[in-house]
Amino acid sequence: MKMFNLSIAIIDDDATQRELLRGFFKKLGCTVFACDSGENCLAVIEKQYLDVVLTDFRMPGMSGLDILKKVKAINPEIQVIIITAFGTVEDAVTAMRQGAWDYLSKPIDLDELELKIRKISEHNALVRENQILKTQIAAAGLQTDIIYKSPSLAAVLNLVARVSNSLAAVLIQGESGTGKELIARAIHQASPRKAMPFVAINCAAIPETLFESEIFGHEKGAFTGAIERARGRLEAAEGGTLFLDEVADIPLNFQVKLLRVLQDKEYQRLGSNQTLRADVRVVSATNKNIQQMVEEEKFRPDLFFRLNVIPIQIPPLRERREDIALLVQHFISKHARLNNRLIEGVSAEGMNLLMRYDYPGNVRELENIIERAVILARQEIITVADLPLQSAAQSTVSLNRSLNDQAEELEQKLIKLALQQTGNVRTRAAELLGLSERVLRYKIDKYKIG
Repeated sequence: MKMFNLSIAIIDDDATQRELLRGFFKKLGCTVFACDSGENCLAVIEKQYLDVVLTDFRMPGMSGLDILKKVKAINPEIQVIIITAFGTVEDAVTAMRQGAWDYLSKPIDLDELELKIRKISEHNALVRENQILKTQIAAAGLQTDIIYKSPSLAAVLNLVARVSNSLAAVLIQGESGTGKELIARAIHQASPRKAMPFVAINCAAIPETLFESEIFGHEKGAFTGAIERARGRLEAAEGGTLFLDEVADIPLNFQVKLLRVLQDKEYQRLGSNQTLRADVRVVSATNKNIQQMVEEEKFRPDLFFRLNVIPIQIPPLRERREDIALLVQHFISKHARLNNRLIEGVSAEGMNLLMRYDYPGNVRELENIIERAVILARQEIITVADLPLQSAAQSTVSLNRSLNDQAEELEQKLIKLALQQTGNVRTRAAELLGLSERVLRYKIDKYKIG
């Protein structure tokens, strides 16, 4: 039995159940306050530090819903678990919509209760880690418009804050739409170069024949059409930051020239013999597997090592779902203002759909979805009808992969969803999936689902 250092208040008018739960939590290493009514527990909630309030739903005097509202008004960080009678799931759904962490049906399954307490303990640990990271980021003076809550993105920004003062080259990797340029700009803004230019280049958008002229600049007459001298992007970024987006798309024949600039800090305009100094900090980004390109000799290893002094990996949105609700509200506010629409939020069903979607286009795709919904919404609340999203399973269907592979992938997703919705209680998950518990155990072991 795992020990949890949590402070818990139990509210139940049934003395037998109250004492049973008190003994159970004591064995788990928790500090326990037991009360026979909501009214008698208010002083505890107001004066004591609490992690969890476990309350019966139907009691004389204050109901579980009344207690939930009171707890959230006193401290929104306290998690509330509601105990409901068998068959009154609608009460639990109402409570969860108003901020309850979870619910339990009577008679209480203590193994299930322990799982829910473990989840709260893990959640609290993540929140504390996130707060520490945010404090470190603030102490480092990092200012950014990036919207986030997840510990994984907080860790990225913590790394950004620590590397910004150096001159080391940074390589940002992540899927399309994850916000690589935002991270590059955050590095620039937190650096001593923030008063100097930030020059971004999309390397994939430059024709191969124009690369040298675009980066280094050219003299009048250097080639047909060069009617006057032109500064290159390198010169425009002098003293500041040069951001090479889609760096994996730099042509091989230009890579050696860029390498010389990074090594020697010198270059020449096209058609000129004059040597210019390059005082720039280089930050690059790619959504491609650049390490594999090096192995396949499609990208110079020496240039890769020069660019990859400080690697930063941005996790995709589907791996940091904690950020989705914050981003949704941010994009609603932004696009409601831009489009002069009075949109207040998203329905619970709509948010549930948004939380389950896998976002192959990441944050950029989420913003496009919300912008469209804001424009087309029929009410002041965005509903499921305004969100024509494919399910995560549908979005990955392809005739380029075998039926067996895709069926197994869907099976894994459904098992994970059932476990998530039942708090990892396998008996309930098996019921949802229409399987026996033995078969579910076999499939969990087969797919190595944690």
